[in-house]
Amino acid sequence: MLWVPVAAALGVAAAVIAHWFVNQQGLASDPAPVQLWLWSAVFVGSLAVAVLGWRGTRWWRRVLSIVLVPLTFTCVALTLNQWVGYYPTVQVAWAAATAGPVPDQVDASDLPGLRGTEMSTGKVVAVDVPDNASGFKHRTEYVYLPPAWFAGDTPPKLPALMMVGGEFNTAADWLRTGNAIQTVDDYAQAHGGQAPILVFVDAGGSFNNDTECVDGPRGNSASHLVDDVRPYVVSTFGASADPTNWGVVGWSMGGTCAVDLTVMHPDLFTTFEDIAGDIGPTAGTDEQTLDRLYGGDAALRDRFDPTKVMIGHDPYQGVTGWFQDSDVPPRPGGPSTSTPPPSSGRDGLGGQDGTHDTGETGAAEQLCATAQSVGITCSVHTSNGRHTWQFAAQGFADALPWLAAQIHTPAAP
Repeated sequence: MLWVPVAAALGVAAAVIAHWFVNQQGLASDPAPVQLWLWSAVFVGSLAVAVLGWRGTRWWRRVLSIVLVPLTFTCVALTLNQWVGYYPTVQVAWAAATAGPVPDQVDASDLPGLRGTEMSTGKVVAVDVPDNASGFKHRTEYVYLPPAWFAGDTPPKLPALMMVGGEFNTAADWLRTGNAIQTVDDYAQAHGGQAPILVFVDAGGSFNNDTECVDGPRGNSASHLVDDVRPYVVSTFGASADPTNWGVVGWSMGGTCAVDLTVMHPDLFTTFEDIAGDIGPTAGTDEQTLDRLYGGDAALRDRFDPTKVMIGHDPYQGVTGWFQDSDVPPRPGGPSTSTPPPSSGRDGLGGQDGTHDTGETGAAEQLCATAQSVGITCSVHTSNGRHTWQFAAQGFADALPWLAAQIHTPAAP
């Protein structure tokens, strides 16, 4: 009569606070399913029942309460995972939790012995890129080398794609969850072993450090990608240094990075794929973004605004882009019209703004229109799916033949 209602009230209060925090912090582009908040309430409620009802309760009730707490937490975790698609299988989750090898992984010391051999798949090596230019503290990054890289006495000067993940990320996400290795291996098998080098970068430095690939209080992420990673791949693996042979692929936050890096550095990258990115670097509301990403420096923010960069740049030459967006209607609570509402100054706030990732119009159309006005060739592609890693994986698979051709991969049609 007393403690059960108190436990239920605590559960509801916790769910409400969690919902408010996710929206207030701008942590999600697509509104979370209602089930996530329901299971959050049940989890906290079960925890409260175990604590508040411990004294004066029979032993079997105590045991049942203890068992229910991890079970309800598992339901929260499963619902969260179903929302974002981070771990498609138990095997992938276990490999990530135990830091097991990624697909096709070999030690860097094995590469010389593989030269001159024929293989059906490429190889992935873990690398520790020096941060001399940027000072950006990063985690392990990975490089995929296609079968063609091992042919001959010296590595051929192959083109390369820089692969950037989402807001909550590790450099291995594209390899484990984004199915990138299977996708590029399939492409290589269909093209005589020829495929781009893929560079899986760490744009955050830690799992929850949303840098949006800019230089600011959260670290010099942009400088790391441009001044550390790209030269390292050219010098270490013999990749082509020609900007026409380099592209950037990204999902969610990484999609924003792909556009930004290319339009800011057309002398280094000339091709990009933006999968469900925002209109520009976003870390919450406009005020939060200015503070978190730029330390309140409006001039620095303008330097990394892709729209302002494009408008202020001389006409681009030879730059191409592929925007991938979803044609699935927004979840309940998000925009429901086919055209985005006027900006409310809440960009990135839980997907409930004019540049949401799951509508038919939004950031992709606006960015592509601006890009076309300054000489960048681009197109917007829509496909079925929400803001999940599975949508990103399919978007990369759809665009890879086009990407390979744009960066002049040998044997690309």
